This record gives sequence, C-alpha cells and structure tokens, in this order.
Amino acid sequence: MSDTVIRVENLGKKYIIGRQKQERYLTLRDAIAQTARSVGQHFLPSKHKEKPRLDQEEFWALKDVSFEIKQGDRVGFIGQNGAGKSTLLKILSRITEPTKGSIRIQGRVASLLEVGTGFHAELTGRENIYLNGAILGMSRVEIKKKFDEIIYFAEVERFLDTPVKHYSSGMYVRLAFSVAAHLEPEILIVDEVLAVGDAQFQKKCLGKMENVAKEGRTILFVSHNMAAIRSLCSRALLMKRGQLITDSDFETAISNYLSEGDTSDATVVWNQYDAPQSPEIRFTKAYILNDKGQYASSLDCRKEFSVVVEYEVIKPLDDLRIGFFMQNLEGVPICGSNDPNAWPATLRNPGYYISKCTFPGYLLNAAKYSVFFGADIPPYTSPLVTTPYCLSFTIEDVEGHGSRSEKLPGIIRPKLNWNVKQLTEV
Repeated sequence: MSDTVIRVENLGKKYIIGRQKQERYLTLRDAIAQTARSVGQHFLPSKHKEKPRLDQEEFWALKDVSFEIKQGDRVGFIGQNGAGKSTLLKILSRITEPTKGSIRIQGRVASLLEVGTGFHAELTGRENIYLNGAILGMSRVEIKKKFDEIIYFAEVERFLDTPVKHYSSGMYVRLAFSVAAHLEPEILIVDEVLAVGDAQFQKKCLGKMENVAKEGRTILFVSHNMAAIRSLCSRALLMKRGQLITDSDFETAISNYLSEGDTSDATVVWNQYDAPQSPEIRFTKAYILNDKGQYASSLDCRKEFSVVVEYEVIKPLDDLRIGFFMQNLEGVPICGSNDPNAWPATLRNPGYYISKCTFPGYLLNAAKYSVFFGADIPPYTSPLVTTPYCLSFTIEDVEGHGSRSEKLPGIIRPKLNWNVKQLTEV
C-alpha cells in the first residue's frame, strides 16, 4: 500500500473578478431620469431589461500545481503574500473546489485556516468542541476522552460555557487550535492563523505540532515565520503567483525565497532631474545587496549584506564623507556609518564613485529597516546633501534561538558564545 497521503496533479483555481464600470458624475436631473428608467424597466420583459455594466477579468490563484506528500511529512509552504498558499490549503481542506486538476487525500484532515473556522458564534466553547469534533469525524466518546486535554491546552476553563462570540481573537484561536491538534487527525493543516496568538502560545503550538509530527502524522504549515518553519518542517514548497517554484529541503527553498522577492524597495535610481544633489555632489543610485552580491529586499539573518550608494563628485572635494543612517519600522534609530577611512586620499576629484558598507551576519534581528544617505565635509555641521529614507529591507530570522527556535527580543541578534563550568559539587 502506498504511503502517499496527498497527491495533487495539475491543480488550478480560477476566480472571475467583476468590477462595476465607473459612472460619470450625476446631476439631480440625471438621477431623476435614471430612477424613472429603472421603474420602467421593472415592467418590461426580462429580455429588454438592462444588465449591470461589469468588466470581468479572469484571475488564476493557482496554475498547474503538482506535488505528492507522504505520511509523516512535515511540509512548510512559503512565498510572498498573494502567492496562492492559502488558496491551496483551502482546496486541500475541501473548503473550496478547484477549477481544474485533481486531488487525492487519504486520511482524516483537520484544518485551522482562519480564526474560529468551524465554530458557531452562538454556541459555547464546550458545545463548539463537540461540534468541531463531529465535523472532523470523531465520535462523542472520542471527543470526551480528549476533552480535558483540549481545555487545559486552550486555557479557556473560565469561559467554557460562554458563547464564543464573546471570545477575544486570542481565545478563539487557542480553542480552535487545541481542538484541531488534539482530536488526532491523520493530516493537520495550519495557516498563518497562529500569528494571532501571543509569543508564549505560539511556542506552545509549535511544541504540540512537533509532538504530532513525532507520532507519524502529516503536517502542512503556512507561515511567514521562517524560524518556525525551519524548526518544524523537513521540506518546503515555495510558491509564487499561483505556481509551485521550488519543492526541496528548507535551506534550498528559503534561499530561493529570499532571492526571488520583490527588490523594488531595495534599489533606487535617480536621474539628473530628481536626484538629491548640490553644486558639489549628486547621488545617482542606492541599493541593498545580499551575501551573493544580488539586489535583495529580504535578507537571511545569518548572512552578511551590504548597503551601497553611487554618486558623482562634480567639484574637487577635500575630506568628503559619505554615510547613511538606519531606523526600524517604529522609527527607532538603529545605527549610522560613513566612509572616510575607506578612501586613501583626502581629495576626491570629479568623477563617479561607489561607497559600500557591509554588515556581518548575526547582527540585526528580524524586522523591517529603512535607510537614508548623506554627504558632508567635517567639521561643518550642515550636510552638502541628504536623501529621504529611500531604501527598505527585511531581515528574516530563519534559524530561531534554541531547540524551539524561539524569536529573540531586541534590535540586535548576535550569536554569542557561552561557557558553563561547575564550581562545586553538591
């Protein structure tokens, strides 16, 4: 008997997007005439009635996706927003039908795709546990056997007999995950919904999914938390614009994911009219490079990267200093640096130059950062020219910390060496 539990062949999902045509601005006279016309249409035969003016457009959320998943596989689905990951999981969960292709699934599936999926708002937490279990194909005896474990894990004992419409989103997701994970499905499908919970609950969920995986059950996991996927999954599927790009081990998939991302935020080119400039100097280009020397807006925290700016010196300048300043998404200052020690002479003659600053790996924590550049001549306090914040990039923590791949707090993320010695014996 084959150990393949999911086989997907040439899967496609098409949506029809309809847009109401934009109407011109109506005067009062137009509005009255339109109302009279619509009343008249009501009494006409249906073939004479005007139909809504819609523009229709086909959108393929999935295109020719094929793969196989074997029993006990732990598969992470990664990709940018809109890549088709959630659509694929909805089809695998039988929430929506594919437009073309085929799916064969062997085993009971439990899915957690949205907060409160499968819950009835008017029912209590207790009632929803039995309802959800029945939907998953569990008998009342089986549900009762796991009931105490579900409640203990979800931490909602006090609100067990309260209608779930009064639950917070965190309570919703704790109970929904607990039901899905404890009722022993052969296949567990989890979307990014875990992001709703707090950090402690996320660790708890990852621990539970690790236990589920050790029992030989299959896990499909969508997340933008690369460390979580790395710790849990032995295989990753990278999707882009509805297509399966990479099906491989995690390290290969994450390398392709970071290199294929949209680089529009990580490079800027100025022309002679819009460039930040002064009579002495003009900036022409700025960009972020990954450890392979490629433009990149998503970076692996383990690898080095570079902040680069190109510029034209228009007049000879003594002691020119090119530098940048960096902040995070909350506007917290991170660091600044400049290049005078990298140029061997004090004078820079007219011409084109490039200044490059390289950051080592294991320095910045997972977050989004932005950069602006400037040029000045010390000790004068006024800069010759500055740019606005013109570049942004994201650091991805694909490793995590410790055996549970926890997210470290703070702005920096160094990998430090520790030493432990026993001083005395008890």
